[in-house]
Amino acid sequence: LLFIVGTVSCTLFLAVNGLYSASDDVIELTPTNFNKEVIQSESLWLVEFYAPWCGHCQRLTPEWKKAATALKGVVKVGAVDADKHQSLGGQYGVRGFPTIKIFGANKNKAEDYQGGRTSDAIVDAALSALRSLVKERLSGRTGGYSSGRQSRESGGGDKKDVIELTDDSFDKNVINSDDVWMVEFYAPWCGHCKNLEPEWAAAATEVKEQTKGKVKLAAVDATVNQMLASRYGIRGFPTIKIFQKGEDPVDYDGGRTRSDIIARALDLFSDNAPPPELLEIINEDVLKSTCDAHQLCIISVLPHILDTGASGRNSYLDVMLKMAEKYKKKMWGWLWTEAGAQSDLESSLGIGGFGYPAMAAVNARKMKFALLKGSFSEQGINEFLRELSVGRGSTAPVGGGAFPKIHSVEPWDGKDGELPVEDDIDLSDVDLDDWDKDEL
Repeated sequence: LLFIVGTVSCTLFLAVNGLYSASDDVIELTPTNFNKEVIQSESLWLVEFYAPWCGHCQRLTPEWKKAATALKGVVKVGAVDADKHQSLGGQYGVRGFPTIKIFGANKNKAEDYQGGRTSDAIVDAALSALRSLVKERLSGRTGGYSSGRQSRESGGGDKKDVIELTDDSFDKNVINSDDVWMVEFYAPWCGHCKNLEPEWAAAATEVKEQTKGKVKLAAVDATVNQMLASRYGIRGFPTIKIFQKGEDPVDYDGGRTRSDIIARALDLFSDNAPPPELLEIINEDVLKSTCDAHQLCIISVLPHILDTGASGRNSYLDVMLKMAEKYKKKMWGWLWTEAGAQSDLESSLGIGGFGYPAMAAVNARKMKFALLKGSFSEQGINEFLRELSVGRGSTAPVGGGAFPKIHSVEPWDGKDGELPVEDDIDLSDVDLDDWDKDEL
């Protein structure tokens, strides 16, 4: 839950927090235990990524529990609260709820479950996947994972997104690149390197997808490419270094699991990402696409152009742009509209009537919003957003439980507003004397 205030909100939060309990046969998974329970496991796993507020997830819950009980001791059945653990959902590309994934022989390549939502359909799919796993073992194909280990020689296609670098290719690829590079220096005989290899390979694929190639994971065989090893003072294996344009390389000293590596890569990505776009709400698509794609969308309603002129409006937009830059790691969406242009939206957010400029932060998944109560200034907005980012702030449901109709409007042309031109009235044909007499 993004916003928690007072006892009422906390109570509501506890009431919907998680659809499963310790008494179920469904195993609750979190970023803390996922790697140990699932990735390093020899078992076949079915994992549901859900959100407690999602109606489809709530309807699936009894069927998922029945399937878990039926498959007990045969196939592991787990569940991740991906609303609470968004990093874990993001790691596996979860875009909607519920998402079900099958983790078979190769835990790096989870398969999407596309079957029915009944316990019978789930059990059938689990047994089919189990049969395939056993057949692979019988034929000697293990899918690449065994107790969480994988040799670099047997990695095959699993490390397709790890870029192999050499003395000759390193500088032209890395040194002047606008992208961020995480480079592992390894030795083929090194046991720790072999343990890291499947984690590095899996992270490379996820990071490539989530950063659209802006953060790259690479590997250098330091026993062959000794010039590089010497240049960067490589003394032990594996050594991981981070390269960013215009900066000296720094050592990566974080955890060696896939989730640790991905988390650091995403931090590097957001640090280097440009601030989000600030979009005017000129039609319904702008509002929905922005708010649906982000955890929060920050909506400002600015005074009418006749009240501020272009310079006044631009000063408000500058404040928003500075705040978008400051909070860009949050990956929020940023929108604005002119007072009166979207009056239905204003009403649904409780804005109309108490003055402009105004600002609301909206969670479109939960259809809840929080209002800026302080000043529309860097200090006031920063205070408001800082409270939101730590889960505090008074919230209310969006009026009507959904976004209202959004009107298509012409985008602002960047100029001062003009008063509408009144039509001249031609009075030459009116006999004013007669008119006056009639009135009298």
